[in-house]
Amino acid sequence: MSGESSAPGGSPRTPRPGTQKTSGSVTKKGERSVKEKPPTVLPPVGEEEPKNPEEYQCTGVLETDFAELCTRLGYTDFPKVVTRPRPHPIFVSSASMSEKPTPDDQRLSASCSLNSLESKYVFFRPTIQVELEQDDSKAVKEIYIRGWRVEDRILGIFSKCLPSLSQLQAINFWKVGLTDKTLTTFIALLPLCSSTLRIAHLSLRNNNIDDHGAQLLGQALSTLHSCNRTLVSLNLGFNHIGDEGAGYIADGLRLNRSLLWLSLAHNRIQDKGALKLAEVLRPFELTHTEVVERRRLLLEKGSQERSRSPSSSRHGDFKMDRDKSQMLGMSTAALADKPDKMQTMKAPKGLSKKKEKPGEVVKKEEKSGSGQSPTQGTPKKEDTAKSSKGKVTIPEQKQSKGKGTKMGSKEKRSILLESELVAETTEMINPLLEPVEHRDGKVFMPGNKVLLHLNLLRNRITEVGLEAFLTAVQYQVQFKSKGVSKGPVGLLWLSLAKNCFDPQCPMYTTIQELMLPRDPIKTKLREEEAMAFPI
Repeated sequence: MSGESSAPGGSPRTPRPGTQKTSGSVTKKGERSVKEKPPTVLPPVGEEEPKNPEEYQCTGVLETDFAELCTRLGYTDFPKVVTRPRPHPIFVSSASMSEKPTPDDQRLSASCSLNSLESKYVFFRPTIQVELEQDDSKAVKEIYIRGWRVEDRILGIFSKCLPSLSQLQAINFWKVGLTDKTLTTFIALLPLCSSTLRIAHLSLRNNNIDDHGAQLLGQALSTLHSCNRTLVSLNLGFNHIGDEGAGYIADGLRLNRSLLWLSLAHNRIQDKGALKLAEVLRPFELTHTEVVERRRLLLEKGSQERSRSPSSSRHGDFKMDRDKSQMLGMSTAALADKPDKMQTMKAPKGLSKKKEKPGEVVKKEEKSGSGQSPTQGTPKKEDTAKSSKGKVTIPEQKQSKGKGTKMGSKEKRSILLESELVAETTEMINPLLEPVEHRDGKVFMPGNKVLLHLNLLRNRITEVGLEAFLTAVQYQVQFKSKGVSKGPVGLLWLSLAKNCFDPQCPMYTTIQELMLPRDPIKTKLREEEAMAFPI
């Protein structure tokens, strides 16, 4: 018993190392650290949160805007905007080459080689090279990106900062790894730039652009309801464009009247694509959709001309008055006197003093139906001169000296210009309003004669496609020989070398002979040689 009672009454147990006994409760050491809150860490003074890039207003300086937008997007290692380097010729005198290098020169050459090695590494880093205007050192004129992949993030930044560059004229993306997605994003960027500036030159060399990419570019050139009017040159050399893609580019050239220079060199175009390209250079048949759109544009143009013509409004007022008079039971005699009264009221006083017969008034109203205002007293000599020239009769530019109801000088000037230049204006607005030819129930457009330079070097064209280009060149030469001085003249330079035909074949020789006098550079060289070495 005593032994059993002494066992529990021995020395008390020592607590384990991980626990403590406080006021009748045992707690672990880790619980105290959990209950204690860590001190709040405040951000250092002067450090701000990342700003929203959408709130940034571009300044028009590409280096500043691009860096700021990249920083706001959390883009740390971004390409730098640098001025495009220009090679400088190095002249070394023969005396310096004969001298032996000194130790100082050797140390200098070693440091220079180290610097050149570092500069080579810097050269391979992605950069955005720019050419600046001579007058303004911050105005970017051209952008060059070569040898590094342009991602969607970069294109998104460009869509924000490029429209603010008021002097930008050219964009060169050479071997930047464009995909279908990035090419679509880039093409969508062009209208944003065109609304504020004129992108005249675009180079997309060596980007693996296939037929689908060519389709996107062809639609950017022109569609039935839209047309690019700023792009002058397009370089698509060294890509993967085949017959289908060449057809898409040709479709874009059907209604495009701004592109002057096109390069499809080093692609995969065969005869089918060559036939499509040659087709748009000579009269081609309009599709049913194009014919319907042309009729709609003609109706719209006619309604606009009728609304601008002052004679149509007078006839409309007279018709309304006649209807009202018939409803009121007015006598026919009073109605017959009304044109004379209206004519005398609306004619200038200088002309109203002269007595006119009723027959002359009727003749004038008949003439006014053809577009001439009845208030204009045009002399007979000017009428015969205008009719001999074949022009549409338009209101006289000089105002009569008499007082009374007369048209303002600005309004008359606008009507004169609209009447004389209506053909040229419609050509700029929509090529579907160009003069067409009807043959066998079909409508033919004269073809694209705005394109001056076409490069199809190193493709896969045979004599089948070569014959199509020969037909197109013969038509354009014949069109020029008719003495058409105004307007575009067609191709001045055509390159079909290094294709799948014999360079000595008769068709290729004929094309070269026809194009030789049209090439302005070769013509100028021949003139300079003739002046330098007279016979």
